[in-house]
Amino acid sequence: MLIKTKKRGDLAEGSVTPETAYLNRRTLLKGIGLGGMLAAGGAHAGLLDFLSPDSEEREAAERKALQFSPHSPEPSLTLTPEAKAINHNNFYEFGTGKTDPARNSQSLKVEPWTLTVEGEVAKPGKVDVWQLMAGSQLEERIYRMRCVEAWSMVIPWIGFELGKFLQRFEPTSRAKYVAFETLYDPGQMPGQKDRYLGGGIDYPYVEGLRIDEAMNPLTILTVGLYGKTLPPQNGAPIRLVVPWKYGFKGIKSIVKIRLLEKMPPTTWNILAPNEYGFYANVNPAVDHPRWSQATERFIGPGGPLSVTRQETLPFNGYGDQVASLYSQMNLRKYF
Repeated sequence: MLIKTKKRGDLAEGSVTPETAYLNRRTLLKGIGLGGMLAAGGAHAGLLDFLSPDSEEREAAERKALQFSPHSPEPSLTLTPEAKAINHNNFYEFGTGKTDPARNSQSLKVEPWTLTVEGEVAKPGKVDVWQLMAGSQLEERIYRMRCVEAWSMVIPWIGFELGKFLQRFEPTSRAKYVAFETLYDPGQMPGQKDRYLGGGIDYPYVEGLRIDEAMNPLTILTVGLYGKTLPPQNGAPIRLVVPWKYGFKGIKSIVKIRLLEKMPPTTWNILAPNEYGFYANVNPAVDHPRWSQATERFIGPGGPLSVTRQETLPFNGYGDQVASLYSQMNLRKYF
């Protein structure tokens, strides 16, 4: 969890999002050129900001207010306006453009929703996510989010620790990795039935963590943001958030978690293993093969004249809490 101590890369107090802005909560590509399309995605990552700085358009899905403990202490981070966080997304099941998910996901049926936990656990089971949400002590975590495309946001997520959730299923001593799987439903997710719209990915989208990464207190399952349940384009009703890793590790709309003895395959690593490693830790010293990761464009309040570029921090600024997990590893080899 973030602490109040100011660190390198924290923004000045004067640039903190006004309280009213936060309280106003209503507010690869196989076969078609993996490299070119992803590069284009990075190049256009900020287009929405220039065209509609703080608009509240396309929040069509109904969202419910959540009861949660606020982040404490309050970190000195500038929040990304809610309208930008929910209208600028990567969720290829609904299209490869940044605004496609908000446009194409509003009919996703997120209730009821079940999450299965199986594999190397003594007590496999299936939970109703909405009952889980109602019965959990939810807390707010204000985290940096760094996309592999070199743009970033700061988002107030609401959820609970993944490690505490997994403990209830009693992982066995053979559980070394955790695999995640997104809903597979081409009828609701147009990108899953159209290879062009869905970026040529073989669905369902899959991701994975080492068990110690999953058990780290920073790793959370998220059910909301900005005080309300997740909108479909942000991964409703439940998604993963691992703040020291690139954003594509944060798999959305999860239906299955499997604890495994061996490292699981992951979607982007399958598509381009030379570009997207299993670990995907934010590391400004290791560039993507086609662009630098040394800096990032922060998507914050305001229009084009307020856009800022800032240094990217090792482990996205959470090195004090997670660097020890990789102390014996060559992070250029295991990127």
